[in-house]
Amino acid sequence: MTDDELLARADAIAARAYAPYSNFSVGCAVLCRDGTVIEGVNVENGAYPLGVCAERTAFSRAMVEGYRPGDFVVAAVTASPCGGCRQWFAEMGLERVVFRNGGRVVEMTVDEILPEQFAL
Repeated sequence: MTDDELLARADAIAARAYAPYSNFSVGCAVLCRDGTVIEGVNVENGAYPLGVCAERTAFSRAMVEGYRPGDFVVAAVTASPCGGCRQWFAEMGLERVVFRNGGRVVEMTVDEILPEQFAL
């Protein structure tokens, strides 16, 4: 699957986001090493800190389906990932991320998007 195809999947799934407060729908599509694509959306909550990013939803769903860190190749996101999600990318062993930022498509490795990562 190409980066463009994966980003198109992220675009399509973003329509399912629950974003009644910000009206900012985000979609994420993660390509696994076995070729499976797992999608996620942001889910907001009236108690704002309890909302969940699209990236975290996708990776949480992947864990439920039996995937583990190291099983992921690339994530495509419809917006620039927040700092917390960048740490999730590192934790999940993601190789790279493709995302939209300011009308352009950006492709980075996890080391580029999150230098000096935290690790236990």
